[in-house]
Amino acid sequence: GVDDYSSESDVIIIPSALDFVSQDEMLTPLGRLDKYAASENVFNRQMVARSLLDTLREVCDDERDCIAVLERISRLADDSEPTVRAELMEQVPHIALFCQENRPSIPYAFSKYLLPIVVRYLADQNNQVRKTSQAALLALLEQELIERFDVETKVCPVLIELTAPDSNDDVKTEAVAIMCKMAPMVGKDITERLILPRFCEMCCDCRMFHVRKVCAANFGDICSVVGQQATEEMLLPRFFQLCSDNVWGVRKACAECFMAVSCATCQETRRTKLSALFINLISDPSRWVRQAAFQSLGPFISTFANPSSSGQYFKEESKSSEDTSVEDKNRIRDQEVPDDVQIRPEDVSSDPSISNSSVKLENMVEDHAETSRKSPGEISVPMDSSLLCTLSSESHQEAASNENDKKPANYKSTLRPEGGTSSPDSALLDQELYNSFHFWRTPLPEIDLDIELEQGSGNILSPERPEETPEVTIPGSSNITMATRKELEEMIENLEPHIDDPDVKAQVDVLSAALRASSLDAREEAGDADKRSDGQDAPGANELPNCKINLDASVPLISDAVENMDSALHYIHNDSDLSTNSSFSPDEERRSKVQDVVPQALLDQYLSMTDPSRAQTVDTEIAKHCAYSLPGVALTLGRQNWHCLRETYETLASDMQWKVRRTLAFSIHELAVILGDQLTAADLVPIFNGFLKDLDEVRIGVLKHLHDFLKLLHIDKRREYLYQLQEFLVTDNSRNWRFRAELAEQLILLLELYSPRDVYDYLRPIALNLCADKVSSVRWISYKLVSEMVKKLHMATPPTFGVDLINELVENFGRCPKWSGRQAFVFVCQTVIEDDCLPMDQFAVHLMPHLLTLANDRVPNVRVLLAKTLRQTLLEKEYFLTSASCHQEAVEQTIMALQMDRDSDVKYFASIHPASTKISEDAMSTASSTY
Repeated sequence: GVDDYSSESDVIIIPSALDFVSQDEMLTPLGRLDKYAASENVFNRQMVARSLLDTLREVCDDERDCIAVLERISRLADDSEPTVRAELMEQVPHIALFCQENRPSIPYAFSKYLLPIVVRYLADQNNQVRKTSQAALLALLEQELIERFDVETKVCPVLIELTAPDSNDDVKTEAVAIMCKMAPMVGKDITERLILPRFCEMCCDCRMFHVRKVCAANFGDICSVVGQQATEEMLLPRFFQLCSDNVWGVRKACAECFMAVSCATCQETRRTKLSALFINLISDPSRWVRQAAFQSLGPFISTFANPSSSGQYFKEESKSSEDTSVEDKNRIRDQEVPDDVQIRPEDVSSDPSISNSSVKLENMVEDHAETSRKSPGEISVPMDSSLLCTLSSESHQEAASNENDKKPANYKSTLRPEGGTSSPDSALLDQELYNSFHFWRTPLPEIDLDIELEQGSGNILSPERPEETPEVTIPGSSNITMATRKELEEMIENLEPHIDDPDVKAQVDVLSAALRASSLDAREEAGDADKRSDGQDAPGANELPNCKINLDASVPLISDAVENMDSALHYIHNDSDLSTNSSFSPDEERRSKVQDVVPQALLDQYLSMTDPSRAQTVDTEIAKHCAYSLPGVALTLGRQNWHCLRETYETLASDMQWKVRRTLAFSIHELAVILGDQLTAADLVPIFNGFLKDLDEVRIGVLKHLHDFLKLLHIDKRREYLYQLQEFLVTDNSRNWRFRAELAEQLILLLELYSPRDVYDYLRPIALNLCADKVSSVRWISYKLVSEMVKKLHMATPPTFGVDLINELVENFGRCPKWSGRQAFVFVCQTVIEDDCLPMDQFAVHLMPHLLTLANDRVPNVRVLLAKTLRQTLLEKEYFLTSASCHQEAVEQTIMALQMDRDSDVKYFASIHPASTKISEDAMSTASSTY
């Protein structure tokens, strides 16, 4: 009966799925592509789009097959299913890159077949397809896969068409966004010619606020691409309109990009137009607009920074009239005004009778040297604005902090010009008594002044130009007593050890100039003064050719600038008094925050960010934004205006929110660089000390930059922190191991700041403690710390500290009862060898005998690490390769013993050749197997 059922006619053969696979394998790549591209199954067509790149790679050797694949891509792009089109568009950047790599075999493939699809999909009905095509276009532009010609002829015209008034709203908004994002990639030329006109139109789109909002959000990017001229001529009027838009979202977007727009404008536009515009945004009715404006306030203020006010200089090899030495700049502070009559800016600028004596010098440094040779008994400096504008902030620190409440009383000076001065009844506001614009204006260009000198005889000084002060001469007399000279000499001697400090150097220069002036012979000065007065009466003195002017006839004398020495000495010491004097009247306090680097209204708004009412009416985190941008604002104002920010900084440092204090802690080292060592010691060190005792979230900010901050302090002040380093081992949460790891990293950097004795007494206990930490990552960094410590102490003379440290390592770790301690000793020895922290002969004497004794350790992990250290690290050193010493024999005997170890891993690492394995991988495997 069984045979009846086994006849061939009754057997039904069911085809297997493997049969279909074999059929597909029999097809060519193009055949498979055609088969599935024509399938009615959507997933098959998606698979085709996903496999296009693989198909191209299979047929890349045949140019005709490549072209055939690209043609099928064009047909697939017409698929009715949006998911297929989106999948295809996701593959286009990868296919374009392939075409670029194989350009010789398939030239113009991308431009002819792929780019039209990308551009067409930008207007697709399906949102997902449009999004993928936009992403693909930006990716292609970023990788520079689209030719410049194609951008101009194929991409930009389509985008301009999509942003036409009758275009679909969503498409128009997306097209504007694409235009803005592609502007930095296509460059200034294409942006100005093709994108900028349409962008300006879109900024005024009255129907759709979404379009205006996109324009406002990307306004800064467009400005940075087209440059200053196009920004000020074409874009700024549109920006003003957007900032007053009736939709708060548009105004908010303007506030967020305000810094980028400001960077693309000139200083005058920034000060006169953008500042007032920004004040309007800060006082906007919408809370969200005010919130965005206050977040951008600090960055906007930072755009007012310039080298002359921030104290940052670009030093060139050659010196021009604007690149004078620091000594010359410091000397001007003491020499620019003598001391009989108090000079105010309005006194100089308001008298028309002395305008003719104002001249410009072609080469100030050279002429000053010539004058010094002609009249050694005179100290003369031209009052030229091109030199005044480059005064360093260090040399004017006292003058800046003393600008309103103490300067008129303590720094009396005289000027006796030919035509006299104006009446002292000129009434100005109190804050204008000191005009720092006189000192911090933008440097004037160096030009030939022949024409200006010939035509300038009839010019009158404008009240707006107080820097053009008359250059006249004053006969002086030295009437300083011997006691005063002795006091001067003693002060100079006391300041000499700290001459590296710019502020101290400025004081030394002042005192030196005063001492030199006091020693001049009064009769010689009188004779020289007569000669100078004769020279000044000569006709045409201001019209010399090529501006080669005799300084004797055009510059003031300072020989009697120290006539009242008590006043001068009081002025010198005022800086330290000001830092501790907090008993200001309300008017004085208001004046103490006046400066002219940035518009005062902007600074007042910035200082108000610490007002508790702001947190309720604007943003609960407004204080954090203020703290975040404070270093930039401080750099902009310069250290001479630090008094404007001091109170705000102290308020932020005591803020109740730890996030605010944390922000300050992370940036205090940068602020210390900006302020210099004196202001840092006076104002930042107390706050730094407070942060050391704060929450761990705040302390980590101080710890991460501990070396950066301490290196700026004086050595005596720096040593005070040695006692506090131990406190970093204690954290609020014992599981916060990253805190201890950061401490180890910082201690490595701190080794260079302290003496060997300090390192041994204070840093050594912390390092050994960290080497025994529970977390392996902390121990790994600590091994590096201890090895660097061994290196520093061994190089010291005498090297007794280094020997003591090695003995302590042997005692505490090499003979530790715990196997982890003994393993740590091997790790330290390995690091010492790898980093050459000890000469090999010294290592062989002090550390190697104790290292080799661990070959008999009862824990295999210790022996494994020992075998790796000896074979892969120690025997690689030249000392053990060439010398046939007893040390080499001991190492070889130890390795032979380890090769016969009962543990297979120990035998493996003791037998393997060093070149046949990677040390780093082995180290990590050891770490993972032992911790």
